[in-house]
Amino acid sequence: MLPIAGSPIRDGVVTVKDGRIVTVGERPDFRTLAPSHLRTLGSVAILPALVNAHTHLELSYLHRRVPPSTSFNDWVMALMALRRSSDLGLPPIVEAARLGIARARATGTGLVGDVSNTLITVPLLREMSMTAHVFYEMIGFTHADTKGRIREDRVSAEAAGIDEGGVRVSLAPHAPYSVSPSLFQAIRIDVDAHPNAVTTVHLGESAAEVELLRHGTGPARVMLERLGVWTDGWEIPGMSPTEYLTGLDFLETDTLVVHGVQFDRDDLARVKASGSTLVSCPRSNAYVGVGAPPLTSFYEAGIEVAFGTDSLASVADLNMFAELAEARRVAPNVPARALLRSATLAGARGLGFAEEYGSIEAGKRAALIAVRVPPHITDVEEYLVGGVEPDTIEWLDSGSTPNVPTPGSQ
Repeated sequence: MLPIAGSPIRDGVVTVKDGRIVTVGERPDFRTLAPSHLRTLGSVAILPALVNAHTHLELSYLHRRVPPSTSFNDWVMALMALRRSSDLGLPPIVEAARLGIARARATGTGLVGDVSNTLITVPLLREMSMTAHVFYEMIGFTHADTKGRIREDRVSAEAAGIDEGGVRVSLAPHAPYSVSPSLFQAIRIDVDAHPNAVTTVHLGESAAEVELLRHGTGPARVMLERLGVWTDGWEIPGMSPTEYLTGLDFLETDTLVVHGVQFDRDDLARVKASGSTLVSCPRSNAYVGVGAPPLTSFYEAGIEVAFGTDSLASVADLNMFAELAEARRVAPNVPARALLRSATLAGARGLGFAEEYGSIEAGKRAALIAVRVPPHITDVEEYLVGGVEPDTIEWLDSGSTPNVPTPGSQ
């Protein structure tokens, strides 16, 4: 058993009542339990449900429709062209998102951070009992009436239900190249005004983003000009992405900073000082052509690191064990225990659900999974970050999870 908050327990036992963890310990500590109250699982590793701290479920319908690229801006333009030209209508988009949620659940995920432009996933997540923090993403590089825009989006968030049925909703900016300084500041004011709200931002993802912020030139500017949203009124910051958002007082402990592929030592120091959680999506980073994240440096900087899959537009599936396997490939020297913590407790803390998810501790939800482990395996933690097949994963508390389809390609 891997409690995450403590060392692994060989022959571990966890007791559960009414969907909550009661006790955690070793088998000899539970000799008084009646055999009828015990379920022996055999050669498995018991873990808390995994946490996908960054995805875009509403983009699930674009699975395998946007090809990989060596240019991030080209990939973004291809994605946007498909979204704008799509004549699918809402039902197929909703059904693809529903299937994405089901298959994420089937591969051991029990909590997600979902970025949405439409909030169509909010009722789906509640319907399927997937706990989530949904980020209502705002884009507005040239938007003049930021206060009015915040009021409009706040009304939409309230209508969706900001904290109901295990799903919370809050506002979030997209990225420094798509959100004006005044809109960043207005979002920060809104987040600060609402209890349990956390926010997120794509930051330091591509070299083009860094060039735009430092010099006002490069592919990102060309993209904004092609989209007709560039403005000469934007004052070029002349600094790195983290320095820019630090100057806007945006980075806080309630902020999830996503990607960080281009972060240098100074950027990491700012993230550490802010208390923000850094969410890494290594498979997506490779797919969209921005390179591998400096994962080892993230951990060496003492930052709280979580993992996300990003959307099915840029990744093969929503299986967090596959994300862990890629993280292990990118950062072979990071301890497996640290990677597993990132995929559980770090993500739960970043999303504001650490009291319920992320570790096997008394009082938390009994959202537990078991992964079949071959008898010859001696280092279970290393085995779990090496690539776990979906058909070896089992949910232990059937009362806390809906029926899900057989795990598939998504």
